[in-house]
Amino acid sequence: MSVMTAQLPLPKAMDAGAVPIGLAASLLEDAKGGRVFVHGELSYAWDDGDVATRRFAAAKLADIKAASVAEIAAAFGVEAITLWRWRQFLAAEGVLGLAPEKPGPKGPSRLTEPKKSEICALRATGLSLRAIGAKVGVSEFSVRRTLAMPVSTGPEPVKQDARATCAEAEPAAGLPVLPEPVDRSGERAAARTGLIECAAPVFAPAARVPLAGLFLALPALQATGLLECSKDVFGALPNGFYGLDTILTGAVFQALAGEPRAEGTTRIDPVSMGRVLGLDRAPEVKTLRRKTAALAATGKAGDLLTAMATWHLHGSADEGGDLAAVLYVDGHVRAYQGTRKIGKVHSTRLKFPVPATEETWVADAAGAPVLVVMAEPGAALTGELRRLLPTLRAIIGDDRRVLVGFDRGGWSPALFQHMAGKGFDVLTWRKGTTDDIENSLFTEVAHTDGHGETRSWNAADTNVEVPIGTTGEVFAMRQLSRQVKVPGGGSRQIHILTTDTGMPAGEVIYRMAARWRQENYFRYARIRFALDSHDAYASTDDDPERSVPNPAKRKAYQEVLAAKTHYEKVLADTDAALLAARTPAPGMATVLITNAGHNAITADLFAAETALQQAQAAHQGIPARLPLGDIAPGQQVLDTETKLLTHAIRMAAFNTASTLAREVRINTGYARADDEAHALVRQALTGSGDIDPSQDGYLTIRLDPLPTRRATAAIAALCAHLTTTETRYPGTDRILRFEVKNRETSANN
Repeated sequence: MSVMTAQLPLPKAMDAGAVPIGLAASLLEDAKGGRVFVHGELSYAWDDGDVATRRFAAAKLADIKAASVAEIAAAFGVEAITLWRWRQFLAAEGVLGLAPEKPGPKGPSRLTEPKKSEICALRATGLSLRAIGAKVGVSEFSVRRTLAMPVSTGPEPVKQDARATCAEAEPAAGLPVLPEPVDRSGERAAARTGLIECAAPVFAPAARVPLAGLFLALPALQATGLLECSKDVFGALPNGFYGLDTILTGAVFQALAGEPRAEGTTRIDPVSMGRVLGLDRAPEVKTLRRKTAALAATGKAGDLLTAMATWHLHGSADEGGDLAAVLYVDGHVRAYQGTRKIGKVHSTRLKFPVPATEETWVADAAGAPVLVVMAEPGAALTGELRRLLPTLRAIIGDDRRVLVGFDRGGWSPALFQHMAGKGFDVLTWRKGTTDDIENSLFTEVAHTDGHGETRSWNAADTNVEVPIGTTGEVFAMRQLSRQVKVPGGGSRQIHILTTDTGMPAGEVIYRMAARWRQENYFRYARIRFALDSHDAYASTDDDPERSVPNPAKRKAYQEVLAAKTHYEKVLADTDAALLAARTPAPGMATVLITNAGHNAITADLFAAETALQQAQAAHQGIPARLPLGDIAPGQQVLDTETKLLTHAIRMAAFNTASTLAREVRINTGYARADDEAHALVRQALTGSGDIDPSQDGYLTIRLDPLPTRRATAAIAALCAHLTTTETRYPGTDRILRFEVKNRETSANN
C-alpha cells in the first residue's frame, strides 16, 4: 500500500522583501504602492497614495483573522487602536468611511483675529474661561484653545487628515539644538578665591532642552515661600559659584524630577539640569552635601520651617473671620536601619518597636504639610500638642481661634481644657466605651466642599461631659455621633468630639474625615519624596540624665498580673474543694473536717497569696523612672538640623506639585483631572522644550507637545494661566512666559 505525502505549504509571499504578518500573510510596499499576500496568493493591492484601500486591506486581514491585531497594526505602522477604528469605520460606512477627509467645521470659524485678541485681553484681567466665553460669545473650549495658541508670525500651518498620526514638533526657528552651555570658567575661577558671592543665572537660546518642563514649577515654588524665607533666615551662603537660590531651586527641581536625595544627582545629567538653573552645570553630590551642611550648621532649620508656615498660613482665612485656620497634627515615626544605638519607638505602620526618630507634623485643611518639628524622645502626642501650641499661636499672629484636628493618640480631656483656654478648638475621635445615642436624635446633615461636591451623613448632634482624671472634674464638649456598618452585618456608633459650637454639623464631620489627607501625604511622600530617608548619618550622645520609664517596672507589673491571675484560679479551686468537703455523702447526716484536712485544702491558696504579696512588694519597690544613662548607656540621637532642612525643601516640592495639580483641575478643563492631575504634572515637569531669552526682560519657555492631544491641550491651558502670574526667574529680572509648540501632522496612514 502506497503512502500519500502531505503537500508542502505555500510561501507567505512571492517576494523575499515582504514584511511577514503572522504565519499566513505578508506585506510588500514600494514606490508604486502596496500588495498583501495570503499563503502566497495576492489578495489586496493599491496604488501609491490610495489611503482608503490600504486601510481596507488592513481591516479585512483583521476580520479574517489572518494574524493578531497587534501583528497587523505593527506591519502597517499604526497602533492597535487605530486599526480598531478603521474596522469600525468600515463596518459603519463602508470603504468611503476609510477615505481621508478635511477635519474640523465646514463653515467659517467664529474665532476671528479680533475675537482672539479680545479673549487674550479679557484673560489678562483675571476673568475665568467660562466668563470670557459668555462675554465673547464662544464656547469655553474655544477660549481655552485660543489661549493655548502661541504667538506666530509665520504662515498658517497646512491642515492634514485628523485621523493621521502626529509627528514631533520642530524647534523654533533660530534656536540651536542643545548648543554648548555658556562658558562660566571665569566665574568659577573667581568663586574659588571667594571674589564673587555667587554666579547669576544666564540663559542662552537652546532648543529641545531636557527637563525644560521644570520651569513650570517656578510660579508655584515662589508661592511656598521657600526662597524668600531662606534669605530672611540664612541671609546667604559663603561666597562661591552656587548661591542660596541655586542650591534650593536645584534641590526642589531634583525632587520634582523624581530624585529627592542628594545621591540622585548622579542619575540626572548635570548639564541638562544646569541649563534649567541658568548655569553651565548643576552642583554635584559633594557640593550639595557641603552646602546643606553649611546651612544646617547655623541651627536655623526650625526657624526656616516656622517662617514658611507663617508664609503658608498668611491669609488662610477671611480677614475678620472667627476661624483663623484648620490644622491637623499627627506624629510620624521615621525608622532607622543603621548601626548606631538609637532608642526604640513603636511604629504603627510596622506594628512593633524599632529604632527610630519621632516627628510631629502639622498640615493645613487640604492636607498640605505646613510645619514639622522633631518630637522629644519618648514624648506622647498629648505632650507634643501642648508644646506646639505657643508656636502655632505665633504663626497665626492674632487671637482668632484655630481648629486643631488629631487622632485618638492625643486623647486627654485635660489637654482639651488647656487648648480651649489658649484659643484652640479641638477636633478628635472619642476614645473608650460610651453609651449609644438614641436613634430618634439622628438626622441627615450635609456639607458642600470647595469643589462643589455635596456629601450627607446621618448624625446626632449632642453635648457631653468628659471626666478629667479621677477628681470628679468634667469638661463640656460637643459630640457628633454617626452610625457606621461593621463587617458581618449590623452597625455601631462612632463619636466625634469638638469644642467648636458654631461650625455646622456636616462641616464638623467633613473636617474630621479630611484628617486622612495628612496620612495620604505620609504615604505619597514616602514613595515620591523620600520622607523616611536619612539625609545625614551624624549623631550625638543622648542626654544621660534624661528621665525615662524604667523597663524593670513594667516587667515587675507583668509578674504582679501573673501572680494575681494564679491567685484567683487557686482561690476558685479552693472554694470548690471546701464546698465538696462540707457536703455530706449520700446516706450520711454529718461530715468531719479536721484542721489537718482544712490546711491541706487551703495550702495552695496560702502559697498563691504569699506569691502575690511578694510580687506587689517588689513592684512597689522599683522606681518608675530612671536616668537614661542607668538603663541604656551610650544611646545616641540622630542629627536633626539636616533632616529638618531637607523636610523644608521636599515640603516645598510637594506643595509646588500640588498647586500645579490644583491649577490643572481648575483652569484647564482636563476631563480626567480628578484622577490624573498629579500624573499629568509629573509628565509635564520632566518634558523637554526650548529656552528663548531673545526678548529683553522675558524668558520664553516653549514646551514640546506631550504624547496625547488632550494632555497637550491641558498643559497649554496651564501655560497660559502661569504666564499671567508674571513670575520672575529667581536671581534675575526676567519674566517667565510659557507656551506649547503646535504639533505638525503627517498624512501617513
